[in-house]
Amino acid sequence: WDNADFSRGIGTTFYQEFLTLNTAKPPFVRDVEAKVRQYLRSSYSAAWTLKITWEKAPACATRTDTRRTITYQAVLTTDGFRSYVLMLYQEGGMRWDYTRLPATNVLIGYT
Repeated sequence: WDNADFSRGIGTTFYQEFLTLNTAKPPFVRDVEAKVRQYLRSSYSAAWTLKITWEKAPACATRTDTRRTITYQAVLTTDGFRSYVLMLYQEGGMRWDYTRLPATNVLIGYT
């Protein structure tokens, strides 16, 4: 695990909430539903979805090199009974210099 450091004014965090229980679903939510159906091979209809984007986030350990940033998203979604999270990374994967982090056994994702 490592932290992004937004304290120097580099990078931004955005979020967008989608309440879709009784409303028309925007294309983004329909895409999330399709991904859940594809990966889990089950029916799914989202009642609520939250998209969080960390744009140009620098790692805490990169105090001098602010060019090595990463843009990534977490998408949380639920139908009221089951909940899922999608982790999306920019093309090329994690761009932080992991050799400067306290731990060098770095993995992308979660368990």
